[in-house]
Order: sequence, then C-alpha cells, then structure tokens
Amino acid sequence: MSAPASPTLAPAQGSAAESAVIFLHGYGSNGDDLIGLAPFFAQTLPKTVFYSPNAPEPWEGGFFGGRQWFTLAGYDPEALRRQAGHMKGVYDRMFEGAVKASAFLNTYIDQTMAHHKLPASKVALIGFSQGTMMALHAGLRRAESLAAIVGFSGAMVGASKLAAEIKSRPPVLLVHGEDDPVVPVEALPEIEKALKANNVPCDALTIPGLQHGIEQTGALRAAAFLKSKLS
Repeated sequence: MSAPASPTLAPAQGSAAESAVIFLHGYGSNGDDLIGLAPFFAQTLPKTVFYSPNAPEPWEGGFFGGRQWFTLAGYDPEALRRQAGHMKGVYDRMFEGAVKASAFLNTYIDQTMAHHKLPASKVALIGFSQGTMMALHAGLRRAESLAAIVGFSGAMVGASKLAAEIKSRPPVLLVHGEDDPVVPVEALPEIEKALKANNVPCDALTIPGLQHGIEQTGALRAAAFLKSKLS
C-alpha cells in the first residue's frame, strides 16, 4: 500500500520507520502548518516518520487552502469564558461532526500503519485545537490502542458519550496556554475529568502567559512523553 498523501517527514536516520506520529491541525489551517514541528520532534524520535494530513473539509471561513475537520459555526469562546458552565454542552454539540470526520481519520491511520507495517502501539497522534478534539475522539474509540495522544490547546467533544463508546485507553498528554483566547483553558480540566472517569492515563500541563499556540516548554514535554511511549 502506498503512503497516505500529505506533508511528510521521513525518519531522520534514513532507515525504515519504526514508529509514526500523525499531526492533526486546527480549524482553518492545513497539513503544511504542523509538519513544521516535525524536525523538532525528529531530534528525539529519529526513527519515526511524521505525517500531517489535511482535514477533509474546506474551511468555511473561506481562506484558500484552509481546512476543517468539522464546522464551528456559532462557536463563541468569549461566551464560554463568561459562562464556563455551558462549556460541556457547547463541545458536545460538535459530536456529530467529529463522528463524520473520524471515518476519514481512521482510514488515514490504518493506511499509515499498513504502509509502514506498524502496529497501533507504534503510532501516536499530536493534535492542535480542533485537531486535539479529533485525536481524542478517534483515538479513544479505536479497537487497538495507539501508543499515545498529545493534545495542545484543545477540548473534548461528546464527553458524555465516551463511557459507552470507549474501546482503548492510550496515555494522553494535554498542554494548554493559560491565556488561550480561542479554546479557554477551562476546557483542560473537563478533558481530565472525562479521561479519569474512563480510566485513561492522563498528564496535563498549563503554560502561564501562553495564548493559542505551541511553545518550547510544551513541545519539550511532548517530545519526552512520546519518546517514552514509542521507544
């Protein structure tokens, strides 16, 4: 089977891949964005191949080349900050979009595993923002456990349905900026709560002063986490 079509970085050592990391970009971005992080992670994971697929839908915001995993029409982070108690309901309403997009994502993961002849235990997901929503949604519902999930600046959709649908429990690392204006940092403890309730191992890190992005402290923590799960 041929490799999935997407921005890719081959293993730094030039040998056959012994593991794979799949980046899942945020709303309105595309695969060219997060693949820029691959050289950093390759320093820690020299035998890993990195992929960064484009989400299946054109971005509804209209920017040429932008993609989305599902619609965020009506999403209002300012309202969430004012009424944090509504957060779970807001993210739960995104559930059907995540279900639809997960068919694409699971096929992509399966193709990556088949092409490199890798077991699920040698594949990890790194999501950012909406990509974190997808990583958590799909990764916890796959029959065979992935090696790990890293989620930057994200949230969980359909948390109330997880207990009935969870099939595997890969370890999760969550990283979130304390000053995030797009996905309020209050989303992080909601993810932790859902994961703990479903016996999913989870570590979390908040970054003071960070807005909606990835910086060195979080990236270093993620690289060490992935090395411990993929080596």
